[in-house]
Amino acid sequence: MNPHVLFWIPAALRLALTWAGAGVLWYYYGPVIGLSAGLLVMTVLVVMQLYFLSQLDIWLDNPRSDASPGGWGAWAEIYERLMQLQRDEEKSQAELTEWLARFRQAMALLPIGVVIADDVMFLEWCNPAAEKHLGLNEVEDRGMRITNLVRHPDFIHYLMLGRYDNPLQVTINDRKLVLQVIPFENRRQIFITYDKTEEENIAKMRRDFVANASHELRTPLTVINGFLEVAEAQPDMDRETRIAHLQLMLEQGYRMQRLVDSMLQLTALESPENPVVREPVNMHELIQGVFDEANVVSNGRHAISLDMAEGPDTMYGSEDEIRTAFWNLVRNAVRYTPPGGKVNLKWENTENGPRFSVTDTGIGIAAEHIPRLTQRFYLVDKTRSRKERGSGLGLAIVRHALIRHRAELNVKSEAGVGSEFSAQFPNESLVA
Repeated sequence: MNPHVLFWIPAALRLALTWAGAGVLWYYYGPVIGLSAGLLVMTVLVVMQLYFLSQLDIWLDNPRSDASPGGWGAWAEIYERLMQLQRDEEKSQAELTEWLARFRQAMALLPIGVVIADDVMFLEWCNPAAEKHLGLNEVEDRGMRITNLVRHPDFIHYLMLGRYDNPLQVTINDRKLVLQVIPFENRRQIFITYDKTEEENIAKMRRDFVANASHELRTPLTVINGFLEVAEAQPDMDRETRIAHLQLMLEQGYRMQRLVDSMLQLTALESPENPVVREPVNMHELIQGVFDEANVVSNGRHAISLDMAEGPDTMYGSEDEIRTAFWNLVRNAVRYTPPGGKVNLKWENTENGPRFSVTDTGIGIAAEHIPRLTQRFYLVDKTRSRKERGSGLGLAIVRHALIRHRAELNVKSEAGVGSEFSAQFPNESLVA
């Protein structure tokens, strides 16, 4: 039988029993009492129906699966079915909310910008990457026309032209972006933005690296080739001149070797396939060795001092990389400090972690040069650096070695007064 028919049978039975009872009273007590009793029962039933309807109306204003409006009979069945529908709706809403939260979380982590707009370019939603790329604000700019938010002629022309087969390459907010528009549904469009600024910078750095390396290698090769040509053209060259030429070629050969070694070392430090080795390092022994080497290089021309009484004995890290970083800082201090000057090495433990600093009374560095000191092949004074056999890679090596140890390189300097280079390590570097 149809379940809807079964649903109304109890109500029909109650109505039939009501009028049957009224008929019995009519038979025994007369029509007045019978009709009065029937009307009274019907009135009570109507009032109850009105009450249940009012409760249903109140519940519909704020439907909740945990708050039933109550009732009995057919109303109880109706309420139960409504409550089940509400429970199903709440479950669907919860699942939809969870999926939406996951979608937003996934979109927020994407390095690619995603913008959703309607068919007339009004912003509906965008992820943080798109906010960064296009200068948008997902909350404040929602409902505004994108062409009013991103006022770039190439961008506006691309949208107005409507030819989205090829992406647009445009520079917005000093970022080199690749933008693609994808029609979505009938009344929506998706904007995809990709920031290739870093790729462009890396490509430029590679070009500059090759150009600078070629330039630095060309000079010693030119000297060596020139002397070899002279030796070939003058087989009877006197012994003293030949020895002088050989000495200069040897120096230039050593210079090329140091340059190649530095480039290989820097490449190894930058390679993700070469993870840093974390092992206990005897820092007092390492720094003492760097101090002894500095005295050998100085050969008595400088007053070199060492203070490491307050520094920790042991630290986690790569011994070779830490020694390389420290030695480059100390060697630069000795190299650029005139004879009679002072160089101080200090190893201490600060609130932020272990700190190694090198202070000198050398020639110093002008403020405009300090931000670029760690760039490859950057030389403050190219003439003086070549004379001192500098390559411009030492501080780049220091920077990358410290980055691998989550440390920072800090520079304080004043031209004509001196410099302080310090390596600040985190507290996690200490051996417990």
